[in-house]
Amino acid sequence: MSQLPVRKRNSSGFLSTPSDNRFKTPSKIVLLDIETAPSLGWVWQKWQTNVIDFKQDWYILSFAYKYLGEKEVHVRCLADYPGYADEKENDKALVSDLWKLMDRADIIIAHNGDDFDIPKVNTRFISHGMHPPSPYKSVDTLKIARRVFKFDSNKLDELGRYLGIGRKLPHTGFHLWQGCMQGDPEAWKTMKDYNGQDVTLLEQVYFLMRPWAKTHPQVNQGELHTCPKCGSYRVQRRGYSYTLLRKKQRFQCQECTGWFEGPAEAIVKKKRER
Repeated sequence: MSQLPVRKRNSSGFLSTPSDNRFKTPSKIVLLDIETAPSLGWVWQKWQTNVIDFKQDWYILSFAYKYLGEKEVHVRCLADYPGYADEKENDKALVSDLWKLMDRADIIIAHNGDDFDIPKVNTRFISHGMHPPSPYKSVDTLKIARRVFKFDSNKLDELGRYLGIGRKLPHTGFHLWQGCMQGDPEAWKTMKDYNGQDVTLLEQVYFLMRPWAKTHPQVNQGELHTCPKCGSYRVQRRGYSYTLLRKKQRFQCQECTGWFEGPAEAIVKKKRER
């Protein structure tokens, strides 16, 4: 079996996190980020108020994705599809492509994906009469940030700043979303760049947090003695963990630095000599 590339250590002694091609895993892993249009309606006031009536429900403006281990970030927006000029709020074709992407995925990585991106996407699936995509696991980097660390802010942009790995693209705020909803080509270009950068930043945050994730889905599809988080064969035995009756071999991955355990073994107790 060929040896995988050895990652270099930086001046602090930590394994570096390259952004280029990674080792391949049996699992199809997708980094995902969506952008949505706001709902349109009437209100009596701005603060703590009920909506009087709706004119237009929200819909998906664009989505960006990247297969883990590949270089290219892909972005799809409403303006890319035929018929956009006549129906600017019709996201059915866009959502159909998003369904195909998620149907092929084994694992989907998103920031706040479990509470925002995935439920939002599911809402558009059912609104267009689509059945659920094939089952997949999710990794939410926001949940990892909240459970394992204590950052001042868990927003993706702030995590990128604090960790020194990049920032979200600056934009003009709601005016950008408004420009896209009105069909402005320059606004769409900025939106696609913004959406794509979110996925690029997400990948870097994920690589740094992955070894800390305690409930990461297995990417090696059950293959023993390979890292379940990144799929590397470069693992090192590092002692045992014990219960009253069982012990498990501990391993540390020499690629992503994550820890994992092997199958449980019964503890054979020796009889005491009298």
